[in-house]
Amino acid sequence: MNGMKRVTRYIATQIALSVLFITVALTLAVWLAQSLHFIDTIVNSGLPLGFTFQFLAMLIPGLLSVILPIAVFISVLFVYWKLMNDRELVAMQSIGLSPIGLARPALLVALVATGIGYFISLYLLPVSFRSFKDLELRIRNDFAQILLPEGIFNNISDGLTVYARRRDGSGVLQGLIVYDSRERDRPIVYTATRGMVSSTSAGPHLTMEDGTYQESSPEDGKLSILYFDHVAISMTDLVHAPGQRTLTAWERFLPELFNPVDLEPSDPLRQTLRVEGHQRLIYPLYTLSFALLGLGLIVPAALDRTRQRLAVAGACAGVIGLQFVNLLLKNLTTAQPSLAPLMYLGPLVPLAIGILVLRRRKRGPAVRLPPTQARWAAP
Repeated sequence: MNGMKRVTRYIATQIALSVLFITVALTLAVWLAQSLHFIDTIVNSGLPLGFTFQFLAMLIPGLLSVILPIAVFISVLFVYWKLMNDRELVAMQSIGLSPIGLARPALLVALVATGIGYFISLYLLPVSFRSFKDLELRIRNDFAQILLPEGIFNNISDGLTVYARRRDGSGVLQGLIVYDSRERDRPIVYTATRGMVSSTSAGPHLTMEDGTYQESSPEDGKLSILYFDHVAISMTDLVHAPGQRTLTAWERFLPELFNPVDLEPSDPLRQTLRVEGHQRLIYPLYTLSFALLGLGLIVPAALDRTRQRLAVAGACAGVIGLQFVNLLLKNLTTAQPSLAPLMYLGPLVPLAIGILVLRRRKRGPAVRLPPTQARWAAP
């Protein structure tokens, strides 16, 4: 019994350290790559450094939710492949450990990682994305002036695009083109010689001078052009203002996904939210499913070198296939709500198969060990 505990602790420690290293490394790599999309705007626009780090840190929980299952799978493959090459796995089998006994350390680590995955999916993910969106709107509203790089079309909010040919030293924008489609069936195009962004209690406003106002009639599509000397428009996202906007699926907690009280019963967004709710419950299970898939192929192949590479290749192909199945079932459920129970088959079927494979495998035959590995056979 003590020998079994030592073996379990030995393998579990290696897997846990590997999971930690791979998760941190992959998260940092992907986070830095994602951050490059924001760095140029943030650095060149002069936003406060505190906003920068706070804004980018909120991306991490979303990355962790995707990376953790992959990190567990890679760690299980790496550690058990190393044990096979060092003949340690054979030594453990020679002292009577069954496949399920050899798999127990990895399953314990995978169970802990699954629990962490549920914590991220059900709590950290909606908290971080809700804060991310609120901070994004706050930056747009409070720092709209500096978030208008010259010479490019800037999407200030949903339905509002602003182009400024250049900005002079005093902050006045020259050569403005504004496309405002925030009101349905009533898109408006503004052109102006110059303009200025100013902060008000209702949010930032863009004041334009010496320009034109172009609007097409929703009835006959006839275009009308008016000239103005002075006009001001709000740059606040009218639909998604803080405290008034409709929360996206990733910003909602599980009860808000299955019972969105802020939406009408006929709102099509309800179905999208339900699918996301099922996905939140399902995806952490892939952590355990990936681990069992690898174990079910690798552990039985420990005594046969010709099967080891095929087992690793099969495990990798299986994980890619499961990811594809998860995406396919999610899309099918979005189109056909009655297929929601099928989403749970994605992780549960490989789980059941992996457990059956490990439990049905007989113990490996006795193996004569070289003296350097005889320590595993000690009572």
